[in-house]
Amino acid sequence: MNLFLDCEFNGFGGELISLALVDEEGHSFYEVLDCPQPLAWVAENVMPLLAQAPISLTEFQNKLSLFLNEYDAIHVIADWVEDLSLFTRSLVLEAGRAMVTPPLTLELWTGKMGFPSQVPHHALSDAEALADSYRLQ
Repeated sequence: MNLFLDCEFNGFGGELISLALVDEEGHSFYEVLDCPQPLAWVAENVMPLLAQAPISLTEFQNKLSLFLNEYDAIHVIADWVEDLSLFTRSLVLEAGRAMVTPPLTLELWTGKMGFPSQVPHHALSDAEALADSYRLQ
């Protein structure tokens, strides 16, 4: 199953704030993590759009695991490499221990975005726009 990924994070190389995955049938995962010290741009352009309370990293990883394990195989597609990095880091539970997932592949898609995000800088809206644009190719 193709899963379209978008993340919001606290500036270049910063910590994950929100992560969204949207499958080909429109089912989605969207969760928010705490960001106690957002950069000024992030505080102004991302934080007001989150639309839900943050959860703990453990709860985030548990929910992500449940979502991913609904599929027999996963192909994660993102349009920015840092999104893939943040996603794969989310799979690390502790030193030497990673989340169990179905077979998983990653794709960095550099195609043209045909559909703009309805809510730019909101991970779920951006992932939905990516899914729509990818289907156009």
